[in-house]
Amino acid sequence: MFAIISDIHSNIEALTVVLGDIEKRGIKKIYCLGDVVGYGANPKECLNLIMEKTEWCILGNHDYAVFYEPTNFNYAAEQASFWTREVLETEPDSEKRRDWWSFLGRLAMRKRVRTKLGPTVTTVDFVHASPRKPINEYIFPDDVYTNPIKVRLLFEKIKHLCFVGHTHLPGVFLDEPDFYLPDELGHVYPIIKSETAIINIGSVGQPRDGDPRASYVYINGNEVNFIRLEYDYTKTQDKIRAIEQLDNFNADRLSEGR
Repeated sequence: MFAIISDIHSNIEALTVVLGDIEKRGIKKIYCLGDVVGYGANPKECLNLIMEKTEWCILGNHDYAVFYEPTNFNYAAEQASFWTREVLETEPDSEKRRDWWSFLGRLAMRKRVRTKLGPTVTTVDFVHASPRKPINEYIFPDDVYTNPIKVRLLFEKIKHLCFVGHTHLPGVFLDEPDFYLPDELGHVYPIIKSETAIINIGSVGQPRDGDPRASYVYINGNEVNFIRLEYDYTKTQDKIRAIEQLDNFNADRLSEGR
């Protein structure tokens, strides 16, 4: 049994609630699909928890932006990246600074593991964005209707299962192509040996599917379980609004899940 989290975006309130839920379920292994930082007010605290609690983390586009440079970002996202970098760089404790930058600098772009899920040993891919462009390609639910060739090409890059984040929109893509919301699946996707799937786990710290609750998944046997959790987003909003360099839109959207 293991949990997968993604897109924390410096939201310590949401991350703390999610990690608490994972612990209550007795889950010992946690994998992170990136975007630990960006948008929110607590990058240091979120980095510390991800470094402490997860087996590994992969590189998200906002992690890349802070360590290298923001590319194709809107103004608010770009400013948040520059502010986050400044916060990390001006930390007076040199050991903490070294640990954060070393962690960000070592993040891999993808992971591929062989593991047993229920009765089946299978190949599982983990990326932030897509199996074709792991850092910054968006896979939207509408792509199954508007761009089926794109979806087909994405499925050619995986063997069985691929877990992604990036769009903050949870659900399951199948290679028909088709897309299923967690609600349509009863919040459980049964892993089938003959069925290839790209599974978006949603966002811990900035949901965008109209539901403000934090999102993550855990895998038990051959089932992917989609979990939503309430957290005190008003506290997160107040912190963002108190920082001049962070756009208030990053706070406003949290209450609407957009």
